[in-house]
Amino acid sequence: MAFELRKYTAPDFSREPFVSAPEVVIREAPKDAVAPEQYHAMSIYPEYFKIGGQWLLAEESRMDCVPVYEDGAVRVREFRLLKKGDKVICGRTENCEEGIYVYPFGFEEPGRSHETFAFRQGRSRETAFSRDYDAIYDLLRYEKEHGYILWVMGPAFSFDYDAREAFSRIIAGGYAQAVLAGNALATHDLEGAYLKTALGQNIYTQENQPNGHYNHLDTINRVKFHGSIPAFIEAEHIDNGIIYNLEKHHVPYVLAGSIRDDGPLPSVYGNVYEAQDAMRACVRNATTVICMATMLHTIATGNMTPSYRVMPDGTVRQIYFYCIDISEFMVNKLADRGSLSSHGIVTNVQDFIVNVAKGLGV
Repeated sequence: MAFELRKYTAPDFSREPFVSAPEVVIREAPKDAVAPEQYHAMSIYPEYFKIGGQWLLAEESRMDCVPVYEDGAVRVREFRLLKKGDKVICGRTENCEEGIYVYPFGFEEPGRSHETFAFRQGRSRETAFSRDYDAIYDLLRYEKEHGYILWVMGPAFSFDYDAREAFSRIIAGGYAQAVLAGNALATHDLEGAYLKTALGQNIYTQENQPNGHYNHLDTINRVKFHGSIPAFIEAEHIDNGIIYNLEKHHVPYVLAGSIRDDGPLPSVYGNVYEAQDAMRACVRNATTVICMATMLHTIATGNMTPSYRVMPDGTVRQIYFYCIDISEFMVNKLADRGSLSSHGIVTNVQDFIVNVAKGLGV
């Protein structure tokens, strides 16, 4: 059976309470990076605003940001990017009382039953995920042709030969349009390609190598000697791994730095706000997001990702958001963002990515 997106059903604005709802209140930002009092903060759901008698959808949304009316449209802006005089939409209600409507029901399946009490509604180590895997295979095959698949990765993949190879095949097979990660993933993946170790352990045997604790530092140092990751790959004849395949297949990646980074590699963003901007540029295109074994980057990406995307033809479609982690806490923390957007699988991410590659036949 071919994969089909859930259809989006827009609100019927010809009915109450939409018809008699007031216009939104718009106030100017008093200073750069400061919102006016009673500003409205966005959620992950589609939100509509009554302006000039029309209900306008905020097309590129992000939770915990503010809606700004500009050039006849509702733009969603981070507080730090507000400029004095920006026309900020204000109001704290969500059901038309102030011309604001938050709409979490657009992708609900007709006739789907919701039990008040039922067992096994959460995601845990006892959950059977076989159907989830089948759904991911079908989704990724669909998205390869029709969407934008964004992977968010922790360094765990770089420590295992099979996991590195599996994700490399996923990239080569066209199932990755962008990758978000940190200094560690890139460093240890390049270390694996350069010295066959990750944090000094052999990526095949998992055995510690003599003086292996130097290896990731030596790798960073050599990359910096060559000036860039692409120059290092070419000069050192690197021919395998995740970063190599991202470069080979021209897949963009963002490496966001943290305070604990060694080095870091030349392309790592040291400024967190520049990193956030670069990450959001990828998230703006994403229709499926799969986050794996990185609490920091998963939460950051989750906060940037709404439950929907407005496509170039004007249709509204669901964004699929997965959190894969061995920690039940991490998986359920992201699932709490809203059932429409987040699905969790509790498993070792190295096993997960090997299974996905096999399921996709790459």
